Amino acid sequence: MRTIARTQTTARRIARLRTLSVAGLATTGAAAAALTMVSSPAQAAEAKPSTASASGIAASQAKPAGKGGKTHTNNLDGWIKESLAIMKAKGIPGSYDGLKRNIMRESGGNPQAQNNWDVNAKKGTPSKGLLQVIQPTFNAYHVTGTANELTDPVANITAAANYAAHRYGSIDNVNSAY
Repeated sequence: MRTIARTQTTARRIARLRTLSVAGLATTGAAAAALTMVSSPAQAAEAKPSTASASGIAASQAKPAGKGGKTHTNNLDGWIKESLAIMKAKGIPGSYDGLKRNIMRESGGNPQAQNNWDVNAKKGTPSKGLLQVIQPTFNAYHVTGTANELTDPVANITAAANYAAHRYGSIDNVNSAY
């Protein structure tokens, strides 16, 4: 019985790795080529109308960032930079590289990514957004001055970095699912 359970666990892990590898390669390749992320039809259908989908965001669009009048592009690079400005103002540690590494692992850079298969999803609280945060964690670590919406890219990054700072010292110290 133990051998069967181990075999099933190994098979599930291999299947998950294959899925993540293919999705990661496709997403990374698309992001590198176009600097925009495209939602799948299923993810686009799940997105709330008030939330901009990744496919509708052009790399050249700019929006005001946090305090100081700086502007950042409305794409992954800009969201990270805006989050870093807020994090700096609030004393939350983290680096561009640490944020981007974790974002690419967790969502492939898709702000509408949603995990519908893990233990949190099975309990009714799926992980969402760039850094795959669950709603209770977002609520507890939301940073004032960011949107109060889990899938808002800047709010998601900043809340996840705040959580990681409290739990691990910094998002830079996170090298796997957290």
